[in-house]
Amino acid sequence: MTRAAQGAEYVLDSVRERWRSVDSMLPAPVPEQVSCGARLDVVDGDGNLVAFATCRHREYPAEAMELNWGAARQFTLTPQVAGHGPQVGAALDELLTHWRRHLARQHGAAEEDSEAIVRWPSRDIEGVRALLRHGLQPLVVIAARPRSRSADAPGPHDGARHGLHIRRAGPADLDAVVALGVEVIRFDEHFGSARLRPHSERAERELAGKTLARPDPWIWLAERDGRPVGMVAAEPPEDTRWILPLVGTSPVAYLGQMAVLPGLRGGGIGAALVAHLHARLDAVGVAVTALHYAQLNPLSVPFWSRMGYRPLWTCWEVRSALSMR
Repeated sequence: MTRAAQGAEYVLDSVRERWRSVDSMLPAPVPEQVSCGARLDVVDGDGNLVAFATCRHREYPAEAMELNWGAARQFTLTPQVAGHGPQVGAALDELLTHWRRHLARQHGAAEEDSEAIVRWPSRDIEGVRALLRHGLQPLVVIAARPRSRSADAPGPHDGARHGLHIRRAGPADLDAVVALGVEVIRFDEHFGSARLRPHSERAERELAGKTLARPDPWIWLAERDGRPVGMVAAEPPEDTRWILPLVGTSPVAYLGQMAVLPGLRGGGIGAALVAHLHARLDAVGVAVTALHYAQLNPLSVPFWSRMGYRPLWTCWEVRSALSMR
């Protein structure tokens, strides 16, 4: 094994130990395989590798669904930092300095519709000050909820008590599903985690149409007096390979959207929808349900906490990408 390979193995072993001590739901760390080809290293005074990272570059086409939730050009850093205590922050600080120099050489990094993203474990607090020093903001949280056990599961939310009828959506509900999905984007745009673009509704319609065409789409509507007032949409474990590397347990379901009409939030509709979904997920043996929420949304943080979710990863971002200090 080369010295470089030994150094990387040491870093990953150290990260694995630290993550295990702070959060049992985190997966084992692995080096990012897809990147621009440049690896950023930090060594100590003796020349030993103490941190490394790869940078992934993504550029999305003009009307991609992903543009509802991020910039057209995204530069994402996957840092692996060894050690404990202040040495973690010091190494991450140096790593981010290297990354800023790397971004200065990349096409499009200075454009307004670009962003630099660092995904960092939410409970690995030693890196927070370094991220803040470089101008990154905690905009999005990936939260997780382990499967409830009968002994500690929260009581069910009775939709009927709120005058609701909850049912699975079908192709005839496309307009209602799209309208509620666009409302999620419109609301989260206030907090920097979403962007309502000219094509947002078309992109939502295309995705919802494909999902609703399935025999048993994982979308449920809450109706009051026959009118759709809320929606929850999820992805079953067979569709969640993309998020599986971020969670230490499987199978994993992903809660993609939960929407309630403006003016009706806070009245129990969202809680009834999510409880309805959780009951189904628990019944089929889903071990963990993951979702994204806007950290700055004053409704999301307390709501998802009450629903049994807790932060797993925090996405630190800055726009444009070259605005990072």
